[in-house]
Amino acid sequence: MGIRKEENLYYIEAKQFSMILENREGYLLLKHIGKKIGSYHFSNSIYERDHAFSGNPDPNIRTFSLDTQRQVIGLHGLGDFRKPSLVVECGNHSVTEFKLVADRIISGSLEVEGLPSPYVTDKAETLELVLEDVVTKLRLYLYYTAYEDYDTITSFNRLENVGSDQVVIHRQLSTMLDLPKSNYELLTFQGAYAREKTVRRQKVSQGIFSIASNRGASGHAQTPALILCQEGSQEDSGEALALQLMYSGNFQAFIQENQLGEVRLGIGINDDNFSWELQPQSSFSSPLALITYSNQGLTQLSQESQVFVRDEIMSPVYAHQERPVLINNWEATYFDFTKDKLLELADDAAQLGIELFVLDDGWFGNRFDDNRSLGDWVVNEEKLGGTLANLIDEVHAKGLKFGLWVEPEMISENSDLYRQHPDWCIQVPNRSHTYSRNQLVLNLANKEVVAYLKTTFDTLLANHDIDYIKWDMNRNITNIGNGSYYLETQMQSHRYMLGLYELVSYLTESYPHVLFESCAGGGGRNDLGMMRYFPQVWASDNTDAIARLPIQYGSSYLYPTISMGAHVSASPNHQMGRTTPLDTRGHVAMMGNLGYELDLTSLSQSEKELIKAQVSHYKQLRPIVQFGQHYRLINPDEVSNEVAVQFNYQDNVLVTYVRIQSQIETMETTLKLKDLEEGRLYQLVGSGQVYSGAELIYAGLTMSLVQGDYISQQLHFQAL
Repeated sequence: MGIRKEENLYYIEAKQFSMILENREGYLLLKHIGKKIGSYHFSNSIYERDHAFSGNPDPNIRTFSLDTQRQVIGLHGLGDFRKPSLVVECGNHSVTEFKLVADRIISGSLEVEGLPSPYVTDKAETLELVLEDVVTKLRLYLYYTAYEDYDTITSFNRLENVGSDQVVIHRQLSTMLDLPKSNYELLTFQGAYAREKTVRRQKVSQGIFSIASNRGASGHAQTPALILCQEGSQEDSGEALALQLMYSGNFQAFIQENQLGEVRLGIGINDDNFSWELQPQSSFSSPLALITYSNQGLTQLSQESQVFVRDEIMSPVYAHQERPVLINNWEATYFDFTKDKLLELADDAAQLGIELFVLDDGWFGNRFDDNRSLGDWVVNEEKLGGTLANLIDEVHAKGLKFGLWVEPEMISENSDLYRQHPDWCIQVPNRSHTYSRNQLVLNLANKEVVAYLKTTFDTLLANHDIDYIKWDMNRNITNIGNGSYYLETQMQSHRYMLGLYELVSYLTESYPHVLFESCAGGGGRNDLGMMRYFPQVWASDNTDAIARLPIQYGSSYLYPTISMGAHVSASPNHQMGRTTPLDTRGHVAMMGNLGYELDLTSLSQSEKELIKAQVSHYKQLRPIVQFGQHYRLINPDEVSNEVAVQFNYQDNVLVTYVRIQSQIETMETTLKLKDLEEGRLYQLVGSGQVYSGAELIYAGLTMSLVQGDYISQQLHFQAL
């Protein structure tokens, strides 16, 4: 494992995954990416010939063209006609030619200044490659970090202006990879509000396919990630390569198959609404990207990503800490609550074994609907029937932790804050506002705004015994125009993200005991950038159990289960109008971090008893779900009528099976379990039935359910 240089080759080796780069007279070429192969003897080198209309840097060598070489930097204007990874305006042109001038092997991993990064570890090595363009006086630093315990390599780059003239960056991707011609398929995670993380799989063909967000957030509709796999790769077979971006703002990711069948992948900040003035003797760093590899199918890729994210990106305070079962009052009361109603709900929650009470929107300012008071983070003591501290004390006295909803990045026009600082919102001068939910966005590119929010939420958290914060962001960014000139405005979106990361880094470091959950209208900012600071994510506002199945399925490809909040809500469901059995709602929510979002006080005694049993049961299963290895047994798709998921943890195996629509005259499904010990015995908890591991793996289990729609079954095995 690690980094080594042999002659003109650089070996970047993780656990069983490696990249090999060649220095060809200053040009950096990607010779191999995939399974670790030890030494390299140019076995897959490009057969170099004079392709028609290819540009040649050396007129004496017509067989060498940047348009046909596999690279890690896509240069603009020198004959590589594929999408470039770097575009810099230098006076009257944007042609750059970076060549390698130095290298260095660094012990350990690095942080990207001002941006989210994995925690620094000494169980890694980093390759620094220094390239220069002597004409434009620009220096480009490429960083690749290989981790000893993971099939993951991280990458970012830094562009430094060592000259005396200002230049303007128009594109600086975080990583780019050129791959050999083959039959590939691409997986992306798309969707919309309330149906986030929809898995799309398609064949790669000539042309460009891209995903992107220009919303100021990664968005409900797109996820900053790509998975490239060999055609026909399945859960347990085939090669797969994932690119992920640790960034929560505007991003782009693309795949391009050129006219010769070669493939280029790239990921980084979106060009829309982005340019960056690079003054002399200053630098700009890209967000960090993750490259993860599997040669044993998509399940292994997912497990590699899940473990890396949990152990190296999430806060170590929470990465291995069981998450509490919570009750959120939102769908129980919305804005219409009193202190008595809240305490009645908390009292029922405590009796049912729930561990955390969360007070959602409506506790501050003049907030009785979503038309006002965002920004006025002053407790409405009249509505709460006293101080927030008193309410927290009363909730704690019931044996519950206390959580609070906030939306710090937003401001209402009808608010004291707006009346005092109308210039603090994001806005084009002399134009009317564009509204979403009657709210505007604070300009976190403004250091005064960031300082104000630090002070405001310092006061809230320092003076109240709060255990959990749900941090929401309920609209996207429009009307970008707070700069005094065009290029300053073009830098605003990224400066906003730098301000946000400064704010959340400060608060989470100052209050490490507080569990922060990220929410952006549900999963509108469910990405690794936010997960670095907020170890839990509200994956979707859609709490319908059946609608949640594909959302949770898509999330499982890259993110650990412990990051995902999943709640049982009322039936009929408030979003979908669907009526689903309470057992099934519980089983689906138990595939993540279990919570409840309904009015417990309105339930029948039998429903309360069932919830009490669910909570008690989940507490026994919680380590299996939150820390176990995740397996997708049956995946939701356009034709699937069922879903099955398995978790393995220590000597425990948990299987959850959901049948969506009842069918007549069909045979029951048989599930074959994964990664058990063939010669070991496994007892089905609650029945005493004993199976051999070989039986469960090869013969499988028959899922026999009663008739009815949306019926589920949960099976827990313990190894003997």
